[in-house]
Amino acid sequence: MLDAKFFDSLSRLQLQMSHKSSLNMSGNRKSVQKGISAEFSDFREYMPGDDLRRMDWNVYARLDKLYIREYMEEKEAVVSVLIDTSASMDYGERSKAELAVDLAAVVSFLALNNMDRLMLYDMKDMSRRLSVGGGRNAFAKVLRWLEKLTFSGETDMLSAAKKMQLRGPGVTVLISDFLHPHMLEKNPTGQGYEKLLQYLEYRKQRPVVLHTLAEEELRVTLEGALNLIDAENGSKLRLTVDGAAIDRYEKELSRLTERMKRGCSASRGAYVLCDTGRDRRQLIFQDLRVIYDI
Repeated sequence: MLDAKFFDSLSRLQLQMSHKSSLNMSGNRKSVQKGISAEFSDFREYMPGDDLRRMDWNVYARLDKLYIREYMEEKEAVVSVLIDTSASMDYGERSKAELAVDLAAVVSFLALNNMDRLMLYDMKDMSRRLSVGGGRNAFAKVLRWLEKLTFSGETDMLSAAKKMQLRGPGVTVLISDFLHPHMLEKNPTGQGYEKLLQYLEYRKQRPVVLHTLAEEELRVTLEGALNLIDAENGSKLRLTVDGAAIDRYEKELSRLTERMKRGCSASRGAYVLCDTGRDRRQLIFQDLRVIYDI
């Protein structure tokens, strides 16, 4: 876990939102609804019952018509964070699971610090969720929830996303290694990464993909004849790892990350490759800059 001093340094940042909020709770986001905040939005013609204090008499003097000033009302936005808790995440000398928890904590702090509504989900068990708001004082609840996460078994990311409780436009953050067969390739059943992004776009969510990979997966050093065991389903694969095999692997990994990046861009979202071997401060303050509104 990151320390309190680190989170204090995040206070000046907030997440980008591609949609205006439409919820009724007060917050720091601009809403599509009209209200009485200090930021001017537009004029509209006077209607019986309107507050005369919002009348623009200068416009009346010029046009001889009564117009009301409207202002943008600040609303609470919703940030949903889905954490992949499958067994494949519990891999690496500095594990992907540990990084996933840190990333979820950072996003949660940013949401609460900016008075957004936060929804945290365990992708393996979507009924285990945490809904919290009210500012950074609620952050302790988030840390307690994250400490109880366990990484085991398998997850179905698309099915998990469809179980989210969405109440309007917002941001959905996906923290995963995406090393699931139905995510790696397009297939006739309609599963896959693109299908997931299409669903989020349909639900008016800005996708933020934090692609979490272990240093050992990004820079392969294994050599020789190896027996590989799938951490999630126990299947085995025997192969020989040499220079040519590593070269093919790196090319396929590059194709995957580029495909994921293109998909996010097409959905007006953000993609970040998160390396467990990367210094945490550099990862969060430099690599994640694309997800911040700065």
